Amino acid sequence: MKKWQFYLLSFTWGLPMTLIGCFVALALLIAGYKPKRFGWCWYFDIGKNWGGLELGVFFLKCKNGTYPLMCHEHGHALQNTLFGVFMPFVVCIPSAARYWYREYLQRVKGVKHSEMPDYDSIWFEGTATYLGKYYL
Repeated sequence: MKKWQFYLLSFTWGLPMTLIGCFVALALLIAGYKPKRFGWCWYFDIGKNWGGLELGVFFLKCKNGTYPLMCHEHGHALQNTLFGVFMPFVVCIPSAARYWYREYLQRVKGVKHSEMPDYDSIWFEGTATYLGKYYL
């Protein structure tokens, strides 16, 4: 995929997530947050110790988020260009549900991180990490 294809697909086929990202980015700009560039995306640093959230060509991440996390979120943006209007149902909702289920297991049930399957062991997370690293 070329950069122009990424933007064309993000603002057509992947418009639902990108449009949500535009509104969130506008709200964050008004609130005084400054966007930064990573790969083909723009991102905002918000809070600490929570991970990231992809919204089309935008993503949010925690301030202490690592380079691999940023690659992963960039990969979700690339998935948005592939799955388009189906992205919320195929990737976003399952990813969010899985993230919060893992948090529940750790915080409430006391399951150790090392006892859970690798985060990328499910296809939509592994693919996001692979695409993010491949295109950067």
